[in-house]
Amino acid sequence: MTTKHITHWIAGQEWTGPAERRGDVYDPATGRVTGQVDFATIAEVDQAVGAAAAAFREWRHTSVAKRAQVLFAFRELLNAERDELASIIVAEHGKVHSDALGEIARGLEVVEYACGIPQLLKGGFTEQASTGIDVYSIRQPLGPVAIISPFNFPAMVPMWFFPIAIAAGNTVVVKPSEKDPSAADFLARLWQRAGLPGGVFNVVHGDKVAVDRLLEHPDIKAVSFVGSTPIARYVYETGTRYGKRVQALGGAKNHMLVLPDADLDLAADAAVNAGFGAAGERCMAVSVLVAVDPVGDDLVARIKERMATLKVGPGCNADSEMGPLVTGAHRDKVTSYLDAGLADGATLAVDGRKHPISGDDTADGFWLGPTLFDHVKPGMSVYNDEIFGPVLSVVRVSSYDEGLELINANPYGNGTALFTNDGGAARRFQHEVEVGMVGINVPIPVPVAYYSFGGWKNSLFGDTHAYGQDGVHFFTRGKAVTQRWLDPSHGGINLGFPTNS
Repeated sequence: MTTKHITHWIAGQEWTGPAERRGDVYDPATGRVTGQVDFATIAEVDQAVGAAAAAFREWRHTSVAKRAQVLFAFRELLNAERDELASIIVAEHGKVHSDALGEIARGLEVVEYACGIPQLLKGGFTEQASTGIDVYSIRQPLGPVAIISPFNFPAMVPMWFFPIAIAAGNTVVVKPSEKDPSAADFLARLWQRAGLPGGVFNVVHGDKVAVDRLLEHPDIKAVSFVGSTPIARYVYETGTRYGKRVQALGGAKNHMLVLPDADLDLAADAAVNAGFGAAGERCMAVSVLVAVDPVGDDLVARIKERMATLKVGPGCNADSEMGPLVTGAHRDKVTSYLDAGLADGATLAVDGRKHPISGDDTADGFWLGPTLFDHVKPGMSVYNDEIFGPVLSVVRVSSYDEGLELINANPYGNGTALFTNDGGAARRFQHEVEVGMVGINVPIPVPVAYYSFGGWKNSLFGDTHAYGQDGVHFFTRGKAVTQRWLDPSHGGINLGFPTNS
């Protein structure tokens, strides 16, 4: 079987040098190697950063109107070719096609938000702050910036960052996950077709060697990262030590609190959708359901009924609702929690290892079906750890207060949800819970593009969230100008209609 070759995108073209190291890329549904990706050395990273630095000299002076035109063109191309990009994601990540399309749609929202960059970069102006003196504020780009993205959203997560970074006048070096690298190269080619100058958007593939060089490189001015908490902490501490602006989004253990007055069918649907979508490989997945008794038994029964009907199979199959995990090593790690949970005393209500897998040629794929633990308690590894797989844990509590205390005591603070029909309880919850993103009868409360994404506690290092107004501020620097003009100036006569250029 012929495997494809994936390499870096630097200064508007594919890199053509010999790679010292490469990594295998798999089809998670079959377990077969489908490609090899070049791993960057320090030299390739330096080449990409050099291309971004050279391009920044011109791109920062390109008019905001022209930058917006390029963003609009990129948006149209991405919208037209989203199905092809989704197929690339399915082939390397394993998620089902509809989920890949949803990922792209959420990334497109940020592209569309960035198309409004002329409005987003508007500053303030005070006339006659003092006699004959005006004061105004402006926001200017930083320079070359790095984006280090995870395997679970190979298109959406980079699109949380690079549309705003580019629209604001920065240049970009993306380091995607080596597990599913092709989406980043596809996006690079779309940018080229949209008219983005070479060097404004670059891609380097690889592992820790590439990451460390980006964190250390003196020309990289800011770093955006999404991944596990230990790596997020490392990226933040290393990047800031080298004087960079860093936003590092880490792991999660998202709790969904269900009160006795909730619609239990709605809550059961939400728990299954949010717990097992993308095989649980989402930082916003619900991994802990906190049931306020007496509804625990009823809720668990309804969840089990729904889990039994889930169709697990290759992401390219139209009837598949959940695909495989991304690698064999990750599948094995997630599966190990099933034995650990039993050893700790939890009840394995549904064993995902027994779930049927549909489709042909799947015997060697990286499969684990939806799994449900009941009677889980804090201190158990299935509760404490971010499993990042299709494993949902049910914790029983006696009251709202006990459930709230449980959530607030958790070291993560990414997302949470409350299911209730009590408006007063909902208002109290959103006020008291120590989590950055809150859903009320919404299980995955990912903010829309004109707000910002980010958690609290060990789920975020740095003080700036992704996209929205926070994103604009992260990728720009504020400057205040105080001016006085002693004489008026005259620009001459031009009867032509004024245009932007």
